[in-house]
Amino acid sequence: MVNRLFILLLLAAAALSAAAQDSRDEIAADPRLSGSNHLAYPGPRQGRLTPAPEGYRPFYISHYGRHGSRYLIGQDEYDVPVGVLARADSLGKLTALGRSVLGRARLLRDEAAGRLGELTPLGAEQHRQIARRMYERFPEVFEGGVTVDAKSTVVIRCILSMENGLHELLRLNPELDVRHDASMHDMYYMNQADPALAAKKAPRRARAAWDEFCARHVSRAPLMRRLFNDVDYVKYEVDTLDLAARLFKLASNVQSSPLGAEITLYDMFTADELYDFWLADNASWYIGYGACALNGGTQPFSQRNLLRNIIHQADSCIALERPGATLRFGHETMVLPLVCLLGVDGYGLVTADLESLVAKGWVNYRIFPMGANVQLVFYRRGNAGGDVLVKVLLNEDEAALPLPSDLAPYYRWSDFKKYYLGKLDAYE
Repeated sequence: MVNRLFILLLLAAAALSAAAQDSRDEIAADPRLSGSNHLAYPGPRQGRLTPAPEGYRPFYISHYGRHGSRYLIGQDEYDVPVGVLARADSLGKLTALGRSVLGRARLLRDEAAGRLGELTPLGAEQHRQIARRMYERFPEVFEGGVTVDAKSTVVIRCILSMENGLHELLRLNPELDVRHDASMHDMYYMNQADPALAAKKAPRRARAAWDEFCARHVSRAPLMRRLFNDVDYVKYEVDTLDLAARLFKLASNVQSSPLGAEITLYDMFTADELYDFWLADNASWYIGYGACALNGGTQPFSQRNLLRNIIHQADSCIALERPGATLRFGHETMVLPLVCLLGVDGYGLVTADLESLVAKGWVNYRIFPMGANVQLVFYRRGNAGGDVLVKVLLNEDEAALPLPSDLAPYYRWSDFKKYYLGKLDAYE
């Protein structure tokens, strides 16, 4: 019995190790993945979707999507790394690589002048493609003059993401009745503010755990040696923690920039460093928006108003003969906790062990790249009033829910409502 238990523990440990190695290998093969929320939308991995049970047809889609690729939001995100490197260069303290990085960082800063946080051309194209695939995969939903009701947060990159998606749908079917709005009126669920919950994100216990995790995994010294030629200058004049983080963010967002086809900043990092920087970022996002036990596991409930809106809106639309689609456009700070609140593909994971995150499959770049989206696709037999099924697509790939179903990835809408309304009621 003891030997059998030991073997089972070894097998479990091997499985966790293999899961972690998968992410390391993925990032080594495609460094862009290390960018976490800066990853440019990669498109669906799944080709053919699972056919619906016999007799069921799609009739309604409910969606929440993140804006597409953007420029960095704060001027300091460009100015600080350029300023630190430029000062060092004026004193002759940069290596050849350091001077090259400075030149490329200046190009990125100049390109983003007057466009902080705005949608890039790639971001617009991402939403046109997402809308096109939605139309092509579920043509029954968009037949004739059905209504497409779209809402956006009041941020311009989200509004333009919405408009690009809607223009593509109208190009495919000019008969659609498209309604679109961006108003503070809807921000209570489109981008819910919850200062009390937000204040619980980073208690001392969580901050200490993350600091210790970073100390075990992230080393800044090798990067500094590649950029600067004077270790004493770095020691006394450079905030290495801040500079490394800013350079990593700048490098991560190049893929969303029009300059991304011409330059990269990944050459200043080794493959191991990219993985380790991502590892720290992954843990940080989990603490802030996942069901992390270090802060009570409640942060996903920041999207309770959004989930209630999705459920209530769906119920209203299900009563209609041909309801069309409800589209919502916002931010990754809604998509990530919504996915965790739903428990999609195990992302409702509750743990205080940051070392186990990746091994247990909590990998942020699979959740919230630029253009990330959650689609609930509804199916029924016959007309309004018939039995309703729903399936969830995460970034256009079929996903699992923590619900019983003999039809997965399809779930009964009645089971969905009962489970999630009960979960929300228990919290509130």
